[in-house]
Amino acid sequence: MGREIVIAWAGRHRRDSWETLCAGYRRKIERFLPIHDLPLRVPERGSERDRLKAEAEALLAALPERRWLVALDEKGKARSSRDLARWWRKLAQRWPHPVAFVLGSDLGLDPGLVAAADERLSLGPMTLPHELARLLIYEQIYRALSIGAGIKYHRGPL
Repeated sequence: MGREIVIAWAGRHRRDSWETLCAGYRRKIERFLPIHDLPLRVPERGSERDRLKAEAEALLAALPERRWLVALDEKGKARSSRDLARWWRKLAQRWPHPVAFVLGSDLGLDPGLVAAADERLSLGPMTLPHELARLLIYEQIYRALSIGAGIKYHRGPL
């Protein structure tokens, strides 16, 4: 499996306006490289700790074996769009395998999964619904790829 992007997420899976918006960004990203949306549903039984562990196990099991794992985590590194584009360009030069971004459910991500990640990325200090976080990472990936390709999607400060 060559370079591709995987967006793996745990949570409720409804076909709704969130999915329509994410699909639009997937189509744009596919102009640059393959991208796969990987929704995982984990039973909502047991304690929150048990649910988090089950979600982490399901996410890790569903991902390609060789991958660069990016956990979306509020304590991760916050990057500007241009910084994300630079990060992607550097990673693409040295890592020819899939890059997997993982998003947790309403419980977040299991601390063990976050610790095992190659990178931790923050979308900001605010708490976001996981549907919105998913849309935001799609948009930022497209923006980073556009910046790298010189496409006039991103506008810098005036």
